[in-house]
Amino acid sequence: MSGRSLSCSPEGIQKAKRALIRCCLTQKALAEDLEVTRQPIGKFFTGKPVDRNLFVQICDRLDLEWEEIIAALASEPEVNQDNSIDIDAIVQRVREKIKPLIQKRCGTMRVLDMSQPIGLNDIYTSVNILEKITGRQPLGIDELLEQCRSQDFGLFGLNRIAEKRVPGLEAVEKYSKLMILGKPGAGKTTFLKYLAIHCIEGKFQAERVPIFVTLKNFAEAANQPRLLEYITEERINPISFIRDVLTYGKALVLLDGLDEVREEDSDRILREIREFSDHFPNNQFVMTCRIAAREYIFEKFTEVEVADFDDNQISNFANNWFKEKVVKPDTFIKCLKENSRIKQLAASPLLLTLLCLAFEESGDFPVNRSELYEEGLDALLKKWDAKRGIQRDQIYKKLSIQRKEDLLSKIALTSFERGDYFFKQKIAEQYITEYISNLLDANTDEKALQLDSEEILHSIEHHHGLVVARAKGIYSFSHLTFHEYLTAREFVVVKQSSQEALQNLVSHITEKRWREVFLLAVGMSPNADRLLLLIKKKIDFMVADDQRLQEFLLWVKHKSLSVNFSYKPAALRAFYLSLSLSRSLSLSLSRFLCLSLSRFLSLDRSLSRSLSLSLSLSLSRSLDLSLSISQCLSLSFDLSLDLSLDLSLSLSLSRSLDLSRSLDLSLSLSRTLSRTLSRTLDPELKNLLQKLREQLPSRQDWQESQKWWLANGKAWCEKLREVMINYRNIGHDWQFSNEQKELLQQYYDANKLLVDCLNSDCYVSREVRQQIEDTLLLPIAEIKQRQQ
Repeated sequence: MSGRSLSCSPEGIQKAKRALIRCCLTQKALAEDLEVTRQPIGKFFTGKPVDRNLFVQICDRLDLEWEEIIAALASEPEVNQDNSIDIDAIVQRVREKIKPLIQKRCGTMRVLDMSQPIGLNDIYTSVNILEKITGRQPLGIDELLEQCRSQDFGLFGLNRIAEKRVPGLEAVEKYSKLMILGKPGAGKTTFLKYLAIHCIEGKFQAERVPIFVTLKNFAEAANQPRLLEYITEERINPISFIRDVLTYGKALVLLDGLDEVREEDSDRILREIREFSDHFPNNQFVMTCRIAAREYIFEKFTEVEVADFDDNQISNFANNWFKEKVVKPDTFIKCLKENSRIKQLAASPLLLTLLCLAFEESGDFPVNRSELYEEGLDALLKKWDAKRGIQRDQIYKKLSIQRKEDLLSKIALTSFERGDYFFKQKIAEQYITEYISNLLDANTDEKALQLDSEEILHSIEHHHGLVVARAKGIYSFSHLTFHEYLTAREFVVVKQSSQEALQNLVSHITEKRWREVFLLAVGMSPNADRLLLLIKKKIDFMVADDQRLQEFLLWVKHKSLSVNFSYKPAALRAFYLSLSLSRSLSLSLSRFLCLSLSRFLSLDRSLSRSLSLSLSLSLSRSLDLSLSISQCLSLSFDLSLDLSLDLSLSLSLSRSLDLSRSLDLSLSLSRTLSRTLSRTLDPELKNLLQKLREQLPSRQDWQESQKWWLANGKAWCEKLREVMINYRNIGHDWQFSNEQKELLQQYYDANKLLVDCLNSDCYVSREVRQQIEDTLLLPIAEIKQRQQ
């Protein structure tokens, strides 16, 4: 052995095994402690050569003196006494020679708009591998939807994979010839660089020589050298050393970016790789390529796929990125969790890098998310390849970047309108055919158009990864975020916000899955006045023909005007509307409000009020007409009294509906009324409330309490309601039908969406903003009167 390699003597092996037991370790645990694979640890305990640095680290961990357990060193390492080659010595010599080159080439990374390179070990996040290629699964659309296990795609995106994930290093150990496929920006090159660095540092396959080849550079090298010649020229002379390493199977050959090879060089490079891997079969080979690239066939290579980042990988990446920076990783992770649509993008290492760069600038994500998504789209459509000097062979050469976006927007809107998050390959090709048939000089032959459409679909997946195969013959957009963004873009950019386009968009105002599309369309509009006014008009006329709902809105208006509180009228209308909704419209909201109150009774009275208002003020808070926490601490007498009385009624109604909890809830109701009575009230009101409280069962007996509520609950509730109506004009039983309740819920949700649009950093004139705020939640007659 030579310089960089040491091995244990037989006596040293026994000492090491005893030390392992003494330290309560296994070989696997020791490997995890030292952050290396089990392979070099196994070599250490069997007396095989191990990298010197790692050998010393193992001894230190086992409290051993490394000098006492090493085998004797040979004086002439290259040639044994029988003139055979000492390959271990040659390997160590070559490793020493190429170490600076590997560290220079693979030790840093720089992507997108990074101002300077960053150390690979400073940012690297472990890669996971899927052993089954996602796009080749024999699944149907129904099965894919079942895998998602959610009615709201926005909660998870489309990148959840049910397949088992395998650590990248484990996959490389398992397969001697590995083809790693992945979407653009999935981290394929970074993983190969990590393998090279890990190997040269003696932490992974330290007995091998890492050989890193960028296939694009090899393909374009002068005089078209053979692969062995190219490797030798770049690394070490004489050629016999590299040939010996390869002949004895001591190389870790890393071939990066097969998809980046130009089409005219493709056949030659494929032939070189096949011949090279066949001629030196005992080496470890790892090659990377984008999914959906040309159909490469390497019979002896096992194909796997890079998995999207999971939550742990995202957190690890963020912790590495923001380490020792002004912006803290916890802040980034917290904001990411609060923005489910943005978080979907973080599953891609490339887009996660983009998010980190954007967040680092201001310590937050842009309020107008459409700007962030546009930058992500731009990164995948052109920046990622352009920054690395890669020019793809475009099957659809006539399509500019804008045309590609327009095509994707058309596919997005058509599929989104149909509710197709997943769509069959033939359907996607049909959308493409319809688009390209209208282009100048388009082929008029149907079969030719069909072939062009098929190639364009594969090119979009291969080049940009914006549309990806989810199963055999089934596609979707890579992220629901991009599906929604491109749908909104079709309305605003492609159709240029025409009246017809906006009317079509507004027709979906009551459909929850369109919510994000509305927010994005408003955000990307140069001027959102027309769209917002159309939304407002659509909402107002939703309930215009229902007399009972108009009476309800008239009450909301009159009640808000009766309150002595100097704040914007729309905020007060939102308060009373949502307070009524929590009791009249949704039993689940009512129960939530009642149960929440019991948690706040032990708190300071003013703080209890502010916390209890958190649900009721959901609409007015998002309107930015909200009562802030500091204002809630000093609520007007009218608002706090009405809130307390309404909560009392909600509690009493829940008592009569849920007799099993009658005692616990009776006590809560009694306390609530007691706190209400502690205020300065109208004498008659106070007297009536006092009598009602005294009627409540006071004994702490569950059976007695249940009997009381069964016999008297309904009458007591109606008496409380009568007092509230007569003295505070609240607590009305509007007796809405199920259809009216559903319509009122849609009206409420649509107004909430309109308010969110106003707060989305969109460009809207001061006059239109004021007009919408002034007429929010008013009956139609009042709105028409103000317009006149």
